[in-house]
Amino acid sequence: MASGLAALLDDIAMIAKLAVASLDDVGAAAGKASAKAAGVVIDDTAVTPRYVTGFTPDRELPVIYRIAQGSLRNKLLLILPVALLLSYFLPMAITPILMAGGSYLCFEGIEKLVEALRPHAGEGASGEANLSSAEHEAKMVSGAIRTDLILSAEIMAIALAEVSQEGIGLQAAILAVVAVAITIGVYGLVGLIVKMDDIGLHLAKGGSGARRAIGRGLVRAMPKLLSALSAIGVAAMIWVGGGIVLHGLHEFHLTPLPLWVDGAAHQARLGVPALGGAVQWVVHALGSALVGSVIGSVIVAAHHIWAHRQH
Repeated sequence: MASGLAALLDDIAMIAKLAVASLDDVGAAAGKASAKAAGVVIDDTAVTPRYVTGFTPDRELPVIYRIAQGSLRNKLLLILPVALLLSYFLPMAITPILMAGGSYLCFEGIEKLVEALRPHAGEGASGEANLSSAEHEAKMVSGAIRTDLILSAEIMAIALAEVSQEGIGLQAAILAVVAVAITIGVYGLVGLIVKMDDIGLHLAKGGSGARRAIGRGLVRAMPKLLSALSAIGVAAMIWVGGGIVLHGLHEFHLTPLPLWVDGAAHQARLGVPALGGAVQWVVHALGSALVGSVIGSVIVAAHHIWAHRQH
């Protein structure tokens, strides 16, 4: 009896060790996959604050929380199962879907740029009054979640490519860890960014002179930072979208355009060896942004022509 119990405990201990090892494998693979998607994660972080700008301070964190919930639903309930199913049954469909999503990002980025350059007539006091309305909040949250869907799909696709050699169960576990970790990281950082002015006000109210100076500096800097992040967010939509389309074109060998962009970036790296990696990234991002601008402009023009004909 005692020996049987000892054997059972040994088996349980072995199972526990295997489970811990599996968790370690999942964690390591999730970390590697997340690192590969870091570029898109940064873009996601830059894009989101523009959807929170203009809300009263008491609504900023609730809005971010609603967007984060939508982002997690996007990743876990929509993207993850669809990605696994497509990867298993129809892997060739993933790239065209990502290209369609990239084109949508280009469209939205150019649309935002057009709206910024040509604000609608009649906006003013009434527009300001509507910033705190439930309708405006719902619209901004919906827009942020819709944009997040595209960026999250790209993040998850990059992560999936890193673990494609694993079994379907391990792939699902790794992607779930990536989804949760990246969502917490991105929206935690976004929440910190948008509340930095409140932190600055708190520091400026008391304490040492250095503390008050830091607080006043944060308060003065935050409008400029949020404005810069808004501009970066629009640019990120365009260059990430263009980059997704370029990657798809390269996968299907439809045009030499991706090779031209890669070649220009490589030559730039050779031209400035001391800053090779940074220069290569900048040139490739500019090439992607140029492609994204053309795609977005064509779609925006077609959309406006269609909308005009409907009236």
